[in-house]
Amino acid sequence: MNTYVNQLIELAVGYAPKVVGALLTLIIGFWIIGSITTAVARTMERQGIDATVRPFLTSLVNVGLKVMLLLAVAGMFGVETTSFVAIFGALAFAVGMALQGSLGHFASGVLLLVFKPYKVGDLVDIGGGNTGSVEEIQVFNTVLRTLDNKRIIVPNGVVTSSVITNISGQGTVGVELTFGIGYTDDIDQARAIILRVGKECPHILDDPAQGVVVAELADSSVNLATRPFVNSADYWDAYFYMQENVKKEFDKAGIGIPYPQMDIHVVSQPGQN
Repeated sequence: MNTYVNQLIELAVGYAPKVVGALLTLIIGFWIIGSITTAVARTMERQGIDATVRPFLTSLVNVGLKVMLLLAVAGMFGVETTSFVAIFGALAFAVGMALQGSLGHFASGVLLLVFKPYKVGDLVDIGGGNTGSVEEIQVFNTVLRTLDNKRIIVPNGVVTSSVITNISGQGTVGVELTFGIGYTDDIDQARAIILRVGKECPHILDDPAQGVVVAELADSSVNLATRPFVNSADYWDAYFYMQENVKKEFDKAGIGIPYPQMDIHVVSQPGQN
């Protein structure tokens, strides 16, 4: 019994410095890695690197340094790091096979960062009809924030496999608007009202100039179309301003906005009252 106790004491005494050293290495190492990661993030910000890319690169630096630290700590205990790397590689391969879909999203995320079809802040339509402002491009997903403040998370693989519409990526965008008037109303008067409201709108740009055309002679209305240009950030403000104020001015001018209706004609047959 005493022999086992003595062996345990010798083992503890022999490994105590290594354990203490490993703990100190981990604590100091994690602190240094945190400082390096913060410094890298600040440096990229000062250098003007795209805000879309910064979180992605920062996370890669952080993870890479932590893996190196863990390998160094393993070496302090006499673990063969080459064998450890081989085992880690085999595990990574097995996990990769099990997570093929996630790796596909990761690869798509890299493609999005390289080719930049959109960036943080752009108003986009992606993933088959998801519209919103890009809040973040993560390793596996793109995060959108909609006009009504919903948070949509779209897998990057879905994004790259479908049509990407960058609504605001060019800096300015045309606001598609259609106003219907009655067949008896004056087209020129309605056109003048739409142009005047557009001129008064604080968000609409003077160049290119706004125009109004007859887009369609519909069943119950003459549809006038206009496409004023605004800065991307002002898209919805301009859209709602035009909708409300054109309606008010139409009402003042006595111009009606038709709605579908049905006329019923009753034909009296001979002998019926």
